[in-house]
Amino acid sequence: MRSNGGEESTRKDVTSGGSGSGAGGIPSPNPEWRFNQTLRNVQGLLKGRSFPGKVLLTRKSEPLNALASPTHSREMERSYSSNDRGNDQTTNSFEAEAQSSGRANNANLQKTSISSLTTSSAPPDAQGSVTGARATDSARVAKFGNELSRQAVILGVNFFPLFFAPFCYCIYAEKLRELSWSGVPPYMRPNIWRLLLGYAPPNSDRREGVLARKRLEYVECVAQYYDIPDSERSDDEINMLRQISVDCPRTVPDVTFFQHAQIQKSLERILYTWAIRHPASGYVQGINDLVTPFLIVFLSEHLNGSMESWSISDLSPQIISNIEADCYWCLSKLLDGMQDHYTFAQPGIQRLVFRLRELVRRIDEPVSRHMEEEGLEFLQFAFRWFNCLLIREIPFHLVTRLWDTYLAEGDSLPDFLVYISASLLLTWSEKLQKFDFQEMVMFLQHLPTEDWTHDELEMVLSRAFMWHTMFSSSPSHLAS
Repeated sequence: MRSNGGEESTRKDVTSGGSGSGAGGIPSPNPEWRFNQTLRNVQGLLKGRSFPGKVLLTRKSEPLNALASPTHSREMERSYSSNDRGNDQTTNSFEAEAQSSGRANNANLQKTSISSLTTSSAPPDAQGSVTGARATDSARVAKFGNELSRQAVILGVNFFPLFFAPFCYCIYAEKLRELSWSGVPPYMRPNIWRLLLGYAPPNSDRREGVLARKRLEYVECVAQYYDIPDSERSDDEINMLRQISVDCPRTVPDVTFFQHAQIQKSLERILYTWAIRHPASGYVQGINDLVTPFLIVFLSEHLNGSMESWSISDLSPQIISNIEADCYWCLSKLLDGMQDHYTFAQPGIQRLVFRLRELVRRIDEPVSRHMEEEGLEFLQFAFRWFNCLLIREIPFHLVTRLWDTYLAEGDSLPDFLVYISASLLLTWSEKLQKFDFQEMVMFLQHLPTEDWTHDELEMVLSRAFMWHTMFSSSPSHLAS
């Protein structure tokens, strides 16, 4: 199968020695040029397209008589999105035919449903362009609407028998995860996050009933574990509740909204209930930060405008209870895949710190050597990065965009988090090499990201994706 031009360029730049060449056959002036060219190619793959990983080819089960028709093939080519074609003009005809055939069965659905989902259903602010506009690009919003309008949302891999349609192929992949990796439209984020985490079932007919049952179960858990006098708690439980009550006011201290007493009470109930029901880890400092993206996203379903203008008093007790329940169950689903990050001695985080050190040594040996010569241990800064999933390292308004990628990664999140952390660290590669030990510690514990926009975050994610593609299937390259 032929690769498109962007992929060929990427492969040449990554694998070439000192004699690589740029566009138009012009010799590349230095290794940094080749690296930047590679990064631009990777971003070109990501821009305006679904996440280009985890894609497989197989046969598609369509009627043979329809597939045999030349008219059918021409229609498939015409149905290929002009928006996608504009962003991917070098994509070969096989890929175009494969993607268009995957959309053929949904043509009628798109005509009747997508326009209403992308215009009338979307709030006015979601329809316009915003910072980080990829998430609200009209073509991508239409794709999200198409996936959500299915009776059963495709989260996992579809299976098509190989004996059907011997001359027709389709790309099958984790549809919603692919789209979400590059950003989710804000007004769709609550429903999509519930689906990505497995809290809401893919089948739309069952969704409302399952959510109602899980929300009631949370209310019962709060009544059983939280709404009881201290005389019925053990000493460990009293100490844990006291620690949670101390940590809640410290949660995202630079965001005024989280200082509201009612928000802190909701955080306390969620964290204490989760800790009691997960005795292997209990409450660990840092988990309080992990609740905040869920809280903001699920509150956004009921509160309009910017977060600074929100008032929790505008919500009924029932809505607050539902939001708490959604946060609790989504937190549980998220941490199910990284339980050993928060058990005794936190071995999962220590393992990620070790892998980060090895990855940085492979990607940027001068920085790695300088940090080692200065006596800086990765545990001194990266432990907090992994413990809080980088929430404290970037402006809070970018956290939900970062978490779109987190949740799209699913069970692979801990692995990909290493590459995101390496990309974040090496953003300041040249500066770090000029610092001594004390300066590096202070710098890495207070990263200068307060003025970051979506552009800087997308750059970090693009680099992480590039390095993950290069090294994830070649662990020997990371061996000491």
